[in-house]
Amino acid sequence: MRALRAQVGAEVRMTLERGETLLVTVGIPAFLLIFFSLVHVLPTGTRHPVDFLAPGVLALAVMSTAMVSLGIATGFERSYGVLKRLGTTPLGRPRLLLAKVISVLLVEILQVVVLGAIALGLGWRPHPAAGLAVLAALLATFAFAGTALAMAGTLRAEINLALANGVYLVLLLIGGVVFPLGKLSGFAAFARLLPAAALTDALHPALGQGIAPPLESWVVLVAWAVVAPAVAALTFRWE
Repeated sequence: MRALRAQVGAEVRMTLERGETLLVTVGIPAFLLIFFSLVHVLPTGTRHPVDFLAPGVLALAVMSTAMVSLGIATGFERSYGVLKRLGTTPLGRPRLLLAKVISVLLVEILQVVVLGAIALGLGWRPHPAAGLAVLAALLATFAFAGTALAMAGTLRAEINLALANGVYLVLLLIGGVVFPLGKLSGFAAFARLLPAAALTDALHPALGQGIAPPLESWVVLVAWAVVAPAVAALTFRWE
């Protein structure tokens, strides 16, 4: 446990010390939340844009940390031989991966505090079913983390960097973060099969109305939370 705690602390410190990571995990979600809440240009379908944007931006924060930040950092650690060396220490590979997942969850808590405070300051008044929202975010974290580790463990660091950012941009646009899924017409059915849209579909009712998310969202989140880590475990190469 001492080794695990030390590695979790190291992972969190490294995450918070990387400026580009803070930009992706906190800066961009905060900017989108503030800008589109104050500039009414999006067809959100709500009286106050922040009521639609807040759950979507929280979903974006989970994706930013669990997929983009984790995936890019792990890819370069693998490229530089860091993972190979850590895997042979008393920490071991299982606890190393567990430390990474725990560090992601801790950073997500910080994101929720910061972005939630901004949303409340902009007039968001949620009626949350907190337990359902936390469960949805937890499933999405495993889904995104599995996806990130699958890419980081099989691709060159530079290709992984480009792909992670590309997937992030696509999911930002079609994941129900800034545009309602109903406005995507032909893309909506495809988007709902992806974890980003499933998470936003879960967070909107859970945080906005305090009601249970649709069954389809749970099915997609559970499927990705099981399949993505399994694929990562089968394909991950440490060097």
